[in-house]
Amino acid sequence: MSDQTTPKNQPEEINLELTLRPTKWDEYVGQEKVKANLRLIIEAAKGRGETCDHILFYGQPGLGKTTLAYLIGKEMGVNIRSTSGPALEKAGDVAALLTNLEPHEILFIDEAHRINKLVEEILYPAMESRKLHLIVGKGPSARTFSLDLPPFMIVAATTKANMLSSPLRSRFGATFRLDYYEQKDIEKILARSAKLLGVKISPNALPKLASASRFTPRIANRLLKRARDYAQVYQNNTVDEKAVEKTLEMLEIDELGLEHTDRQLLLVIIKKFNGGPVGLNALGAALNEETGTIEDVYEPFLMKLGLLHRSQSGRVVTQAAYEHLKIPKKASLV
Repeated sequence: MSDQTTPKNQPEEINLELTLRPTKWDEYVGQEKVKANLRLIIEAAKGRGETCDHILFYGQPGLGKTTLAYLIGKEMGVNIRSTSGPALEKAGDVAALLTNLEPHEILFIDEAHRINKLVEEILYPAMESRKLHLIVGKGPSARTFSLDLPPFMIVAATTKANMLSSPLRSRFGATFRLDYYEQKDIEKILARSAKLLGVKISPNALPKLASASRFTPRIANRLLKRARDYAQVYQNNTVDEKAVEKTLEMLEIDELGLEHTDRQLLLVIIKKFNGGPVGLNALGAALNEETGTIEDVYEPFLMKLGLLHRSQSGRVVTQAAYEHLKIPKKASLV
């Protein structure tokens, strides 16, 4: 568990991530509809002198769910304590967190889909009526205690909203999906990050770097730091088109942001399954990859680009994928 204060002696990479994280609404680029709704909820709650409803964010990794949670805390002027679903193993874990919250504080739970089901049952009355029900002892001598909790807010984040139980989802007063970012927004994020990192970046390098960033701010910032490294070692500390091209080449990332495994997935469907359709289990076996990883990590991006189609019959590679990989479609029929 941690609070909003930046801990000392963190690894440099973590400190860099915190440096690049927006601290004001105006610095948070993209997700305009989500931001508008959040600002309305926050302003209304502040006007009434109340705590906001519990909020759930879901979407792919790296889209800004954690950042939004911390921005809510800053806008509300309250402390935020953070934990994760896997860390809440026992009823006592969540009880300790909830009973130590100060009035109006925020509890941020990352990876909410991994919360233990027994822990969920403790959260239900806590979220609904600010009551903590605890059972002490076992058997006939067991006793139930009920504790009143101060006003508090839970902000949860997950990459797998479908794995959240219906009772838990229903306890959130607002649920927001974070989508992939637009190219122009990724370019703005890169320009801001370059300024914060003191990196000289040419205007022509921004679109090329943004195009390879999988529409995801976290990946964009990661690629910027690697391009900065290349420019520092091999050039004059300026990230230009050449530095970006060389960086992507070394990382085996193409101009659309496809990595080696993305291309391999498409190639396997084309060469082993005639372009599809192919079932998820068969595809996982052919790639020697977990089916969950294929569904959660690779497919959303490939489908966003229009390179892969998912139907009831299975996964099918599109004409755009053949063209990107420079493979004649008839070659798949061999």
